[in-house]
Amino acid sequence: MSTSSDSVINYHQRTKHQLNAYAKGPESLDWDDQPNPFRRFSGCETVKLPMPGADLNCLFADLDKPESIEPQPLMMDNLGLLLELSFGLSAWKQFGPDRWALRCNPSSGNLHPTEAYLVSTDANLIAPGVYHYVSHDHHLERRSQFIGVSENPACYIGLSSIHWREAWKYGERAFRYCQHDIGHALAGLSYAAACLGWRIELLSEVSDAEIARWLGLDRDSDFVDHEHEAPDLFCRLHVNRQAPDSFNAEQLSQLQQSATWFGQAERLSSRHFYRWPIIDEVAVAAQKPAIEAERQQMPILQLAVPSHNLAASQLIRQRRSAQHFNGKAESIPLADFQRMLSALLPNTKPPFTAWNWSPQVHLVFFVHRVEGLEPGMYLLPRDAQAVPVLKQACSKDFSWQKMDTAFEFYQLVAGNVRQAAKTLSCHQPIASDSAFSLGMLADFSDNVETEAWRYRRLFWECGLLGQILYLEAEAAGVRGTGIGCFFDDAVHGVLGLQDNAWQSLYHFTVGVPADDSRLQTLPAYAHLMPTES
Repeated sequence: MSTSSDSVINYHQRTKHQLNAYAKGPESLDWDDQPNPFRRFSGCETVKLPMPGADLNCLFADLDKPESIEPQPLMMDNLGLLLELSFGLSAWKQFGPDRWALRCNPSSGNLHPTEAYLVSTDANLIAPGVYHYVSHDHHLERRSQFIGVSENPACYIGLSSIHWREAWKYGERAFRYCQHDIGHALAGLSYAAACLGWRIELLSEVSDAEIARWLGLDRDSDFVDHEHEAPDLFCRLHVNRQAPDSFNAEQLSQLQQSATWFGQAERLSSRHFYRWPIIDEVAVAAQKPAIEAERQQMPILQLAVPSHNLAASQLIRQRRSAQHFNGKAESIPLADFQRMLSALLPNTKPPFTAWNWSPQVHLVFFVHRVEGLEPGMYLLPRDAQAVPVLKQACSKDFSWQKMDTAFEFYQLVAGNVRQAAKTLSCHQPIASDSAFSLGMLADFSDNVETEAWRYRRLFWECGLLGQILYLEAEAAGVRGTGIGCFFDDAVHGVLGLQDNAWQSLYHFTVGVPADDSRLQTLPAYAHLMPTES
């Protein structure tokens, strides 16, 4: 009898890219029917947020010690800033007649399957209810009204995914990319909250069914077929340093039972020419039940000040996904590289302040140009206890030479690995023209066979690490980009892995960007500015 874990593993195997074949996707792209990247609900009251673009005094290095940042008051100006720095627009790009938006949170293919909701029981901030955030308009749509008063006023942020947005371009592999994006979004939310002296608590104990009910995602008649939203994460916002009350899910459910709901989701695509039923199947198999609350104690790490210690809000807004790298650029400084590595280790700074589990993902680096570091393949174990297990699983030809760093970092193979990195990443030069690229190696079968929903959690962790790399690259004066296209089993073959115990789930690359002068960059919210009469 097939189990949920079997279904998830089957999906994972089926959606691997191979050297001789890619995972199933659309044979052509219907560009005239590309899903609208901005979800809106018709028939909802809108709540304007203060004009975006405000800056904060917090520097990026200040986020290394979030307890030192003065908490800002909870009011609409600051709430709007939280949403903007997490999910808002960062710029527009234009090439000829084509124009598209960039956001503070990255997305595979810039398709943005992630949607964000505010749930408020705090009448002093906003009328209690559920609100959907529209990044294009930087406003809230009121989806529901709560009747009654909460004993413990609070604000929550819920995240969901529209699988269709990714599947339109990426076919069956899209479910993976949606989970990456959720990890990026959680990390982005954590960073943004820390800029305000606030903290995000991930309420990992709640089930998908509860999140769907609280956000109104289970109201099937409110959504177009094939454009439903899948529940993912639910977080509580803390705006002061007082010990938080325990989360009362029953109280929130009671408020929802008497809520009045408004609005219908507007159609994202007029056609759905291709259908990918395997995505619906894996989404059901990987549903998350209610679990015991987990809170991991994170170690305190001292990080060096980054070489480009800009205002955190400025750095978040300038984050971009590099499209090309300068393959002849100078090496990046070793100090910058080591800071990036340190920031990827579990610690008491964001976004790990919003992460509840011990590390399950370790990083294999393809180093090309880092000052003072020999080119080659390296491993950064994010938990020292994983080292003997990885040594046993990986190729016996690896040297496992421990490097002279304040943390465990091993050279596996010395030499030029640029061609290998490029080939493994679907022949993309971004993996070889950069200063380094990497693969995220997850403790796979033990997790998925224990609980099928952990498949999604592994991808969330990868996305969270990707967001760290994005911002740390900007703070080093360079740029990064996520790589979702790689030849899964070819990566495993290079590492000498023989089974599903370890799987590479996400790749990333960092280097000196090669800018395209043909592209225009336009302000993020010029369209909201009042026009002169």
